[in-house]
Amino acid sequence: MIDLKSAVEAVLFAAGEPIPVARLSLVLGAGEEDVLLAARELAESFERDQRGIRVLQLGDKLQMCSAPDYAPIVIKALEQRKPPMLSQPALETLAIVAYFQPVTRAYIDQVRGVDSSYTVGMLTERGLIEACGRLDVPGRPSLFRTTDQFLRTMGIQKLEDLPQLPDMTQSDGVEKLQKKIDDLQNAEDGQLMMEGLEQ
Repeated sequence: MIDLKSAVEAVLFAAGEPIPVARLSLVLGAGEEDVLLAARELAESFERDQRGIRVLQLGDKLQMCSAPDYAPIVIKALEQRKPPMLSQPALETLAIVAYFQPVTRAYIDQVRGVDSSYTVGMLTERGLIEACGRLDVPGRPSLFRTTDQFLRTMGIQKLEDLPQLPDMTQSDGVEKLQKKIDDLQNAEDGQLMMEGLEQ
């Protein structure tokens, strides 16, 4: 009989990308709660032993990646440049998609008041958002949502972990929203270095 924790470790290491818990459960012949428990124990042991790898839960998926503390060393060893930071327009667009998804590009344009074609394309290219279907109206515009890469970049497990939007009916709503965007920029500055470091 296989050790569930070791089996989860082996699959996540070999995969190098997020694996649905349901698939691990099916392949390993164990309940989803048992798989999640094994993954949590594995993550705790990695952290407790100060290992160079971590196990992340991204919604209903699991992934193994390098520990954030070692990002500068990994980047240097692999001779990777630090990924470029997101611009203010990109952060605004990303925030709109994150909080109101699924959304069309026209909706993003309406909220921002400018054409967002380039920004949507760039965020899609970076893997932070993705097309997830089409709206059932004339022209059938594409709908966009955030990806697992977005969760990983922002350092959260699920969308519910995003900061709450401020009440825009209050007089200081715009200032609070700007602070939230600035907070996302700061989080992005610290987390984006991890892009491309997954095992």
